[in-house]
Amino acid sequence: MERRELLLTIEKAIGEVLERPVSGLTEQTALFDELQLTSIAVLGMLMSVEEATGISVDPEGLDIDDLRTLGSFADYIEAAIRAEEEAS
Repeated sequence: MERRELLLTIEKAIGEVLERPVSGLTEQTALFDELQLTSIAVLGMLMSVEEATGISVDPEGLDIDDLRTLGSFADYIEAAIRAEEEAS
């Protein structure tokens, strides 16, 4: 999955959990400060991204730094995708 496609997948997941359209997010968009995501919303976003990408992520393995921005979350998901590909 290319970076832009991943960012759009995450943006779509955010819109689903917030139950409102979101668009025009950048890699610098702060997930908690700008979008006011809650911990419940983060879990929903994570499940949606897992389903879209075919990966499985342990929420306990997430660090707050992984969730600071759209870009940092995308980095985390890309690393998870690579790890699963290497394990296969």
